[in-house]
Amino acid sequence: MIRILLMSLSLCTVILINITASFYSLNGNTTGEITNRLPLLFVPADYVMIICWLLYILLFFWIFNFNNAYREMSLANRNLITIFFIISCLLHISWTFLWHYDLFTITVITKIVLLIILLTFYFSFPKHANELIGRVPFSLLTGWIIISTISNASYYLMLLGWTGFGLSDPLWAVFYLTASTAFALHFMYHYNDFVLNLVFVWAFIGIAVRNGTEELFISVAAIFYLPSFLRASSCFQKGILT
Repeated sequence: MIRILLMSLSLCTVILINITASFYSLNGNTTGEITNRLPLLFVPADYVMIICWLLYILLFFWIFNFNNAYREMSLANRNLITIFFIISCLLHISWTFLWHYDLFTITVITKIVLLIILLTFYFSFPKHANELIGRVPFSLLTGWIIISTISNASYYLMLLGWTGFGLSDPLWAVFYLTASTAFALHFMYHYNDFVLNLVFVWAFIGIAVRNGTEELFISVAAIFYLPSFLRASSCFQKGILT
């Protein structure tokens, strides 16, 4: 019971701080206002953030089913999972404050550490344990953090005035889209993970919507990659890929 309480309190703190930072202000700015300081191209439209509420619901569902799902696991391993979950929440909280206090170098490092923690969580599940009380909530979270890590890194590089080896910003945005697609298809191929795949589909549509006709090259590229996800899903469902 104490594990469920600690994880629930940690997640509630994340939600409370995110609401404050996103809809009110933290250090005088909302999260979106800081993001919009720079003309980032690899950022989804604001409505895409709705996915966070689905994520919170699934994480709470996972927490409340924790004891049943991990009944056969040793006490030490259950404690370790609890600690890792709480650490991931603390990292997310730290990221929010660092972002709002313009400590962008540490922000990127924090996001990368968070991604490593989540991947550790992700790989701790059996390879095809794609269930609501298993990998699914962390598939959603991991996919979203991969997208936001790339976005944060591109923000930081732009802030530093990085010239991108002479390549244009739109070309780098397409490179990020390509790398993200490779990530998603890797997880689909090796883990049959449709949930993580759908996170990328949702984010890519949001990127196309945000860029619209002003950055048509990026919008078209984002839409161009969507059939890749759908074809891969279809192949898995038919048993073509194993």
